[in-house]
Amino acid sequence: MSGAAGEAAPDPSAAELLESLTDTGLYSIGAYFADRHPELCDDVVAEAQAIEDQGLARWAAREGASVDAAFQTLVTGLAVRYYKAVAGQPG
Repeated sequence: MSGAAGEAAPDPSAAELLESLTDTGLYSIGAYFADRHPELCDDVVAEAQAIEDQGLARWAAREGASVDAAFQTLVTGLAVRYYKAVAGQPG
């Protein structure tokens, strides 16, 4: 066993899985957004959650936005959450 007490040795298959998870379009979108707009990440994730809760059409109507804009916000929020989960970033 290597590393600190209680830590298991790195699993090569886990490392390969994590690497494959970073090689996706969703990860790339999340990484790009988080890099370019770190101050907006929490907001876009919260808006995406509201869209999930209310549905695309209802959220768009309430916000005075198009369904297309609502969908783009949803995908961006999901991408940021995915990126942060895979990269091990908080939030």
